[in-house]
Amino acid sequence: MQYLIIAYDNDNALEKRLAVREAHVEGAKKLMAEGKIINAGALIEEEQMVGSTLFVDFETEDELNDWLDNEPYVTNGVWNMEEFQIVPVKLLPKD
Repeated sequence: MQYLIIAYDNDNALEKRLAVREAHVEGAKKLMAEGKIINAGALIEEEQMVGSTLFVDFETEDELNDWLDNEPYVTNGVWNMEEFQIVPVKLLPKD
């Protein structure tokens, strides 16, 4: 199932974001190679990173939840999980 993830950062999370960004990007690149993350990028406001958007494709909700349970921006309190959005989508095929 494909989803759009909209994840705003917690207030004053920029230092946390930068501290764990390398682990986040490393995990994202691995999932991109597996086809589980289709595309991702930072949300920008006033030239500052304030969150993330991702298009993901996981076979099951359990697989999605396993990713979130281990995602550095979740485990290190970067993303505001109270406002976290998971929206089912159907993306156009690339071909």
